[in-house]
Amino acid sequence: MVSVQRFYMERIVSHEIMSVNFEFLVVGLPEEIRCLEEKGCFKDAVHLINKILTENKRLPSILRSRLEWETERIERIKKDYGLSRRDAFKSLKNRIPDLTREDFERWMKDGFIEHREIEGETKIFKNFLPNLLRDNEEAKKKVKQKDKTFEEVTELVGRHVDTVIEKGRVSGSRYVEPVKNRVLMKLKVRSDAMPEGETVKVWVPFPRKDPLQPEVRLISATPENYVLAPEDSLQRTVYFENKAVKGGELEFKVEYEYVVRASYQEVDSTKVRKRCSQKELCEKYTSEQLPHIAFTPYLRKLAEEIVREETNPYLKAWQIYKWITEHVRYALVPEYSTIDCISDCAARNLRGDCGVQALLFITLCRTSGVPARWQSGWYLNPINPSPHDWAQFYVEPYGWLYADPSIGGHKRSIEKYHRFYFGNIDHFRLIANMDISSTFTPPKKHYRSDNVDNQRGEVEWEGGNIYYNKWSYELKVLAHESINES
Repeated sequence: MVSVQRFYMERIVSHEIMSVNFEFLVVGLPEEIRCLEEKGCFKDAVHLINKILTENKRLPSILRSRLEWETERIERIKKDYGLSRRDAFKSLKNRIPDLTREDFERWMKDGFIEHREIEGETKIFKNFLPNLLRDNEEAKKKVKQKDKTFEEVTELVGRHVDTVIEKGRVSGSRYVEPVKNRVLMKLKVRSDAMPEGETVKVWVPFPRKDPLQPEVRLISATPENYVLAPEDSLQRTVYFENKAVKGGELEFKVEYEYVVRASYQEVDSTKVRKRCSQKELCEKYTSEQLPHIAFTPYLRKLAEEIVREETNPYLKAWQIYKWITEHVRYALVPEYSTIDCISDCAARNLRGDCGVQALLFITLCRTSGVPARWQSGWYLNPINPSPHDWAQFYVEPYGWLYADPSIGGHKRSIEKYHRFYFGNIDHFRLIANMDISSTFTPPKKHYRSDNVDNQRGEVEWEGGNIYYNKWSYELKVLAHESINES
């Protein structure tokens, strides 16, 4: 942490670097462009977009921004739907050796294998496989090798949650079962990602201090010329720069350790105050945050239907959590940057991953007058760590409580676990983000690969953003050690 940090902090103050604001996603596409995209005529759509941008000098600025973004969005959609029928069939046959073409085509027709037409060719969603094997009982039964890792994680989490509930009830302490995690995260940028000699700029997610994780320590960072964002950054990162070299892959590494605890809070709903005394907090966290936390007419009506006449904010949040875990099916989705309004999309399609469900929970809570906010990073169980998002909601006198509707939905058949993930949380967490779409330190100049979250990292050079297909990331849990509670 060196001279480059002072340089960028000074530029932040002077506003020389500005991050891209995605509020223009509230603008719908012109009808002709939308129809072309729905038919998969992307080349024609891009041609029309460029024609409008060139010939119409009086476009509203927000519509112009929307159209300028759309050509990039189209390229990202094509990457999400990048599998041919042949490649998808081959991938699935590795899991189901006796798979037939008839099975494959039938599952496509029934909507279990997500696909769309692009330039006259059927293209399959790159993450179709886990969605199919999660939702289709027939396909599930045909799989020869069961997922032992899933079973191991389920057993580990079940034992842990049982312990948290027991200790939380006996000790009366909200925070229990602390562990110390040591983590190494690597990000590698391909040599063809930018011209030789150009400066590569990288933001790697880094844990922030939080009541759940009170101790954070950076151990090492490579290259050594880096910028560690302030502890209170809403999306905390370690920033690097390096020069691209011909034929050479660039590697960036961060190693750190942090303490994280589980949280268990028994709430007496009769003691919950109906009105929030923290005016500034309540106004902020019951407001829209466009484009993804939007009070659309549909979401307003849906919130009214779910909450009905309830006036207790804790019970409102419970009804919303219960509705999502019962009605919104877990599914991997295309990249968030390709979705115009995530919360509305979740409510219309009744499916989505952890972040999609968390944003729907937050939006329905805010629409109903319950303060709610985002939290994300990684689900850091030592067996199979993965990126993860969840939510918090605020009720007095208890303060901020947790809600993890995606894991709660997975645990719906076991009432105590389903209940646990409303208000409480396990210690398998790495918190890097406390909000969506927040400015980095230093701010990113070009479009982000993920304009909502930051779990994998971000990369750019002077000429533009460097998308996921040009770099890779890896997170390793080096140590996961229990801490004796005194």
